[in-house]
Amino acid sequence: MQLNNYGEFPAKLPIIVEDEIFLYPFMISPLFLSKQSDLDAVNYALKSDSLVLIVPSKKGHEGKRDFESIYENGVIGTIMRKVDLGDNRVKILFQGLAKGRITEQLQENPLMAMVDILEVKPYDDLKAQATLEILKEKVKTLASMSELFHPDLLKTIEENDNPVRIADLVSSTLKLKKDDAYRLFSQTDLEKRLFSLIEHISEEIKASNLQREIKSKVHSKIEQVNKEYFLKEQLKQIQQELGADTQREEEIEEYKQKLKRIKKYLKEDAYKEIKKQIDRFSRMHPDSADANMIQSYLDWVLEIPFGKYSKRKLDINEVKKQLESDHYSLEKPKERIEEYFAVKELMELRGIKESDNQTAIVCFAGPPGVGKTSLANSIAKALKRKLIRIALGGLEDVNELRGHRRTYIGAMPGRIVQALIEAKEMDPVIVLDEIDKVARNHRGDPTAVLLEILDPEQNSEFRDYYLNFNIDLSRVIFIATANDVRYIPAPLRDRMEFVFLSSYTPQEKFEIAKKYLIPQEIKKHGLKNSEVNITDSALKLIISNYTREAVVRNLRRKIASILRKIAKQILLDSSIKKVSITSKNISDFLDKEVFRIDKRE
Repeated sequence: MQLNNYGEFPAKLPIIVEDEIFLYPFMISPLFLSKQSDLDAVNYALKSDSLVLIVPSKKGHEGKRDFESIYENGVIGTIMRKVDLGDNRVKILFQGLAKGRITEQLQENPLMAMVDILEVKPYDDLKAQATLEILKEKVKTLASMSELFHPDLLKTIEENDNPVRIADLVSSTLKLKKDDAYRLFSQTDLEKRLFSLIEHISEEIKASNLQREIKSKVHSKIEQVNKEYFLKEQLKQIQQELGADTQREEEIEEYKQKLKRIKKYLKEDAYKEIKKQIDRFSRMHPDSADANMIQSYLDWVLEIPFGKYSKRKLDINEVKKQLESDHYSLEKPKERIEEYFAVKELMELRGIKESDNQTAIVCFAGPPGVGKTSLANSIAKALKRKLIRIALGGLEDVNELRGHRRTYIGAMPGRIVQALIEAKEMDPVIVLDEIDKVARNHRGDPTAVLLEILDPEQNSEFRDYYLNFNIDLSRVIFIATANDVRYIPAPLRDRMEFVFLSSYTPQEKFEIAKKYLIPQEIKKHGLKNSEVNITDSALKLIISNYTREAVVRNLRRKIASILRKIAKQILLDSSIKKVSITSKNISDFLDKEVFRIDKRE
């Protein structure tokens, strides 16, 4: 969505509030959001293909989401990408297009307002260019004294003759108090804005001169102390003189502490890569594009639960007990699952690595609805491990599994690493759902990555492109599911042990409904067992005349439909204490029979 495609302004736009930084037009910035009002605004914008207005919160009102707590001017832009991080947090990639101002407040939760373009007042181009040259000289002087301006940014400022654009670039680089930054941002008189920038940069030049004096004072105090201590003390003195906040230093220190805690679980290359990125981040200007990219990387990589494993060991008795509790019939599949985990438990007890004894990956195969995912869920419950499902249907980009290289905008780890982060442990049960529907095209062959993931000899050194180091997947229990094994590539088929699940007989459906479906649906609909009675004859009639299918999905839907009507009756008539469903009154609760068995059958 671009401004020239949006229509007329003022326009009704959702509002996102940013507490930390000021955004400017033409900047592409990653933002992490957790406030419900901001999340609702993001969802509204994506659903209605709308632009958004991002405004800063007033000083002292950070975290609040109401019109009294925000400034009226901000940046109109578009959401390029949204990533769900879990725990009610999202990351968006935002591109600023123009400055905007709130002209009319419409609603809160989410914040909505009429927004107009914040135009620059007409200006004398000759005066503006003359003032601009003074500003450029000041910027060049400051750049020679400090690292505030990156060489690439300095080159852009020198080569650009657009005074509005340069004013935005310089404003976004300076470290200003929130009130000062907002006044500069909102100034529509270009000449006044340029003069204000010249004053601020002159103050920065004075501060840089003061830095040299501080350096000399600090050096005399700690002459016998090592270089690292000297640099920290110097930074402390600078912050005291300039009144700079310590939030960034606290973030860097937090990253270092997290790395220190997980160091013993990391291989040398992983530790060096993370430490290198923390060191780079600490040296960068906080508003630079690379700083945002590295911070996003550190947020991802330090969320990986290195060294965290479920305390419960494999126990075939628990697996058997859970399968019997959750599933009726399916004797052959349950027996094969028990055998599979019996072998894994025996190898674990005797200290045999799986790479020494190639154990095939179990794959549940069968039509939709026969219980493939349900079996995997039972296994996870028995092992007291998290269950994470990765849908492979239609997957054709190898980077979805292996991660995107960090040079790409919006790069992130692959689904496998994200699954570990979601599980918060390094040995979850990961279900590779619909592995028979993996596609292959010019973007690569996901089959090759899946082979590496599922091979015990290789998955202890799985390399994610985004992380840029190897990660150990050997403790993860992978379970695949497929509808039709014929469509699974031959190399993958060779790595799998198939457990086939067939359709259910009418008697099996009857028992499943009695023992599992009806109790589960009664609980889901807020009813009590004492309030519902579905007779055997009625249940058999539903199975034979309403849901003639291979599985029990439609049977569950029919039972749910009956229970909704029962819930309605109980609420409308308080005298009703119990409702019985029989073969005679079943038609009052369901539509017409879909099938009918006559005498010829």
